[in-house]
Amino acid sequence: MEHIVLEMQNIVKEFPGVRALDNVNIRVRENTIHALVGENGAGKSTLMKVLSGVYPYGSYEGKVLFAGEECRFRGIKESEKKGIVIIHQELALIPQLSIMENIFLGNERAVKGVINWEECRRKALELMETVGLKENPGTLINQIGVGKQQLVEIAKALSKDVKLLILDEPTAALNDEESQKLLNLILHLKKEFGMTGIIISHKLGEILKVADDITVLRDGSTVEFFCPGTEEVTEDQIIKGMVGRELTNLYPARDVEIGPQRFEIRDWTVYSEEYRDQKFIDKVNITLKKGEVVGIAGLMGAGRTEFAMSVFGRSFGSRIQGTVYKDGKEIDVSTVSAAIKNGIAYLTEDRKELGLLLYESIRNNITLPNLAQVSGKGVINENEEVKVAEEYFHKLNVKAPGIQQQTNNLSGGNQQKVLLARWILSQPDLLILDEPTRGIDVGAKYEIYNIINDLAREGKCILVISSELPEVLGVCDRIYVMKEGSIVGEFLKEDASQEKIMKVIVQSDRRGRDEC
Repeated sequence: MEHIVLEMQNIVKEFPGVRALDNVNIRVRENTIHALVGENGAGKSTLMKVLSGVYPYGSYEGKVLFAGEECRFRGIKESEKKGIVIIHQELALIPQLSIMENIFLGNERAVKGVINWEECRRKALELMETVGLKENPGTLINQIGVGKQQLVEIAKALSKDVKLLILDEPTAALNDEESQKLLNLILHLKKEFGMTGIIISHKLGEILKVADDITVLRDGSTVEFFCPGTEEVTEDQIIKGMVGRELTNLYPARDVEIGPQRFEIRDWTVYSEEYRDQKFIDKVNITLKKGEVVGIAGLMGAGRTEFAMSVFGRSFGSRIQGTVYKDGKEIDVSTVSAAIKNGIAYLTEDRKELGLLLYESIRNNITLPNLAQVSGKGVINENEEVKVAEEYFHKLNVKAPGIQQQTNNLSGGNQQKVLLARWILSQPDLLILDEPTRGIDVGAKYEIYNIINDLAREGKCILVISSELPEVLGVCDRIYVMKEGSIVGEFLKEDASQEKIMKVIVQSDRRGRDEC
């Protein structure tokens, strides 16, 4: 007989002006992986914060039953004592501390306040072996990649005698190989250690690979339940549950007439700020035509983000060489303000750290770099600012009570729309989109693809950087392939495929560019 380890009954959670959870119910079977899916803003993370005590008992309605007893957690420490551990999308590690120190952070092996470092090292090595992390436990966190940092977080959870592990978008920042390893580890922990897990992810292929059960949330309510272990479940079925309709094509059709060349970046070379002789970008040459969507594909570490940031006002790197041309004339991109003035905008891949002011309103975030458009003689015209913010708020279909809503209260997809609104308002001629759909759901992705199409129709040049090859193939007219800071291939949309792109990456080296 199946044993229900967790049951959340009729959970209601409200914020000012918003009912985030509306009588949500979920049942998790012991020794299973339970997937929680839904669009951004559907309530997934909010539900897990209720479960883990981030939103304490008394701030929501309903019951949480774990291991057969009702739990009234008033903080995350209380839920962790019960064996419920959550790993957030933004990893909670201290970069300047070692792997070992991070594993036992807040859970130190100490007697009378004195840490037993020998015991910490021994136990850390055991946990690292369990998760497949082959590093020295004394290695600093900032010296290992994101994939290995995820393993440290899981080892940290295991050190707390975890009974229910919650993983919020665990593969969002990982490449395909790292993602596969992490998913295999989750399945291994379930099989060998009897661990129960809840996974939140927008990558439906990964969900179908690891999940025994799937609960779908939409607009704060439970709408569907699937059991892939006993029934055939497809991505299309899950998408229909998430968005309330069928998406027959994940990438909307685009009928745009591509015009003449507008931008050229020639012989672009960038060196490290820290190590003077380390070259990040090596003589990159790209062109963009009016109304064209150009993609840059490549593995993590290929130099795509470094290239984009260095072009946008030299926001990255040192000893930058090369020239940017617009309509055949050289333009100044030596500072961010100069780049914006010359029609270049950059949407960062890290919207929370480098993009948005999370504790400011939607209104302020939209107008911040465009204050000259809503002011006169150095004084902001508040009526004009509200008018402009409202226009783009509705134009991009941001889901929130209004423009005064604090941005950190928005879902990832709606935060991304606010960031897009900011740069569209600046009326750029070249918009660089770095991982524009990272960490957002399939419905919000579709809306952003439509925005890209609309901008191309207006004659804008769009440069898309994405780690998801299907996305690059689905939205771009032409694709450059980057490896180790160099362009190693170029494809027209009709000639490109995932296999061809990966073949170029594997076979090329920095000595030159292969013929495609």
